[in-house]
Amino acid sequence: MPIKHLFAVVIVALGLSGCAAMPKREAAQPPLLILVSIDGFRADYLERGETPNLRTLADGGATGGMRPSFPSLTFPNHFTLVTGQRPDRNGIVNNTMRDDRKPGVTFKMSNLDAVRDAFWWDDAKPVWTSAEEQGVKAATMFWPGSEAAHKGVRPSYWLPYQEDMPHAERVSRVLGWLDLPEAERPGFITMYFSDVDHAGHDHGPESPEVDAAIAKVDAAIGELRAGLKARGLDGKVNIIVVSDHGMAKHKPEKFVRLADLVSADSTDILGGQVAGFNPRPGHEAEVTRILLTPRPNMQCWPKEKIPARFHYGKHRRVPKIICLADVGGYLVAPSNDGWMPKPEGGSHGYDPAVPEMRAIFIANGPDIRPGVTLPVFDNVDVYSLETRLLRLKPERGDGSLASLKPALK
Repeated sequence: MPIKHLFAVVIVALGLSGCAAMPKREAAQPPLLILVSIDGFRADYLERGETPNLRTLADGGATGGMRPSFPSLTFPNHFTLVTGQRPDRNGIVNNTMRDDRKPGVTFKMSNLDAVRDAFWWDDAKPVWTSAEEQGVKAATMFWPGSEAAHKGVRPSYWLPYQEDMPHAERVSRVLGWLDLPEAERPGFITMYFSDVDHAGHDHGPESPEVDAAIAKVDAAIGELRAGLKARGLDGKVNIIVVSDHGMAKHKPEKFVRLADLVSADSTDILGGQVAGFNPRPGHEAEVTRILLTPRPNMQCWPKEKIPARFHYGKHRRVPKIICLADVGGYLVAPSNDGWMPKPEGGSHGYDPAVPEMRAIFIANGPDIRPGVTLPVFDNVDVYSLETRLLRLKPERGDGSLASLKPALK
């Protein structure tokens, strides 16, 4: 080989050797993502004139009505929003449920031991676990499911639910996480507010109490925005605001006392807007005949014949018979000892397709296209947006990014 060619080969080899020795540059970290849930915030509440801060986020970003998953209840839909799996797959099939693998235990909001038991939540991986596994620190402020470790993994920062924590303190805690040294700072944060849901249950969706609750939560969003601006993060943070479901006004004439139909001696009963029944041995035919006989104010199906559009009925925790109240109705279990829903109040849990169940969706930030109004979409798609914004490899879900792509820059 001629000397000049050999010299060229050596130079190239040295150059390649030097390139190989150079440390790889880490990919740029994605913008911080804050996911905010306003429990029970019906989509049309945004038009009631009580939400200047949410309105600003919506006008400067993307917004649209969102269908909850069935059943349109709090725990199932919050877990759907962070797993991309419908309740029938993520395992949180109701706010109240039982599982033969945990005999004698009833999962419900008031049973803190169950709520914090990973057994109930381990069917699906939440986005904060994926974030932690993929190098993005997560912090959860009161999101259902965040009090239980997933396969031993927890968010870097999390708090047990405290209903009475003032909004100002919630915002202060979140901003405090952002004040941590860069290496300790979370890249994904969740927040949760319950006031609007409580007011809707107690006073009905059209009440002045709901207006006051909407304004109170919007003010907290304003405090969050001000805190971000003070830290030089205005316009540099992706924010997603969602709710788990809407709210419908009670119609007392549609309330059903289940004790008038079946007895607790013949079937296990979980009441509510969606009621579940597991007939006791020897009573299967009797209970099935009674419940599947058409009657006013409710519809019932054996779990294998629940309408396909509900995507519900395959999980082991779904009772053998499911009954759904008409919108505004309630199926009152005998165990409620005479309790009845407030006639003036409201409920959710109904058919996700009805407008009253439609939830809010707002996205705003450096990765979001401003001025976008989205057609109504299923909430199972929000997970795909979260993982895209966080640059995470997602788990296999039931939704897709297709419905939300118009919102992305």
